Amino acid sequence: MIKKCLFPVAGYGTRFLPATKAMPKEILPIVNKPLVQYGVEEASEAGINEFGFVTGRGKRAIEDHFDISYELEHQIAGTGKEDLLTSIRDLINNNTFAFTRQNEMKGLGHAILTGRNLVGDSPFAVVLADDFCVTPEGEDGVLTQMVKLYKQFRCSIVAIEEVPKNETHKYGVIAGETMKDGLYRITDMVEKPSPDKAPSNLAIIGRYILTPDIFEIIENTKPGKNGEVQITDALLEQARNGCVLAYQFRGKRFDCGSIEGFVEATNYVYENVYLKNKEKKK
Repeated sequence: MIKKCLFPVAGYGTRFLPATKAMPKEILPIVNKPLVQYGVEEASEAGINEFGFVTGRGKRAIEDHFDISYELEHQIAGTGKEDLLTSIRDLINNNTFAFTRQNEMKGLGHAILTGRNLVGDSPFAVVLADDFCVTPEGEDGVLTQMVKLYKQFRCSIVAIEEVPKNETHKYGVIAGETMKDGLYRITDMVEKPSPDKAPSNLAIIGRYILTPDIFEIIENTKPGKNGEVQITDALLEQARNGCVLAYQFRGKRFDCGSIEGFVEATNYVYENVYLKNKEKKK
């Protein structure tokens, strides 16, 4: 039922300068695979096969990554390095990719609205590649967990996790009525509240499933925090007039929008994925 996924990838990645001066932060590698590819693979595992990217100036490398490089493939054809392209080649062959530009940085809500022509009138997922999520081997990825919930409830869903109270100013934070363990019906959402004004310590992370009526709500949402159109404001309006769920996902998230989180994610993948796969090939 959820066949489309939107990736807002127009940000400048200033926390990674000078590395991101000429290279999108989403192309920075976690070991040997770009950050954005992990997000696409997670969505693909959830049954999604249409991907839209809201990009900006200097982001052409993302489009090139999800395209065939004939020169490169010709150079490594018949060598042991050919297998290194298997994962990206499988994604290219089995999915479609479309791109549009966000000409002004006006917040996540505006970025999602910019991608409206890529997803149309269907329910869709949104992945923020900065939030790198992993689950134990053999268990459902975060988006797969959320797609299963959508099939049951047919409404917008946001992924949440507990954060230290003194870090609520970094996130959108929810309050809600408990429906069952780890699942809440949202009654309030606040964008980046100070600890003394946060309604809880349940923070929204970069995984969403949204119903298409969200676009009209965003169009009528006034700029909020930092003068940006906040998706949390639009979702709160949607929650007041219907239902929006918050899901405390099973798994671990790394904040790869920060240097510290990026290094932690790299170490985790190297130790728990890369070395194990290397051992299996021996």
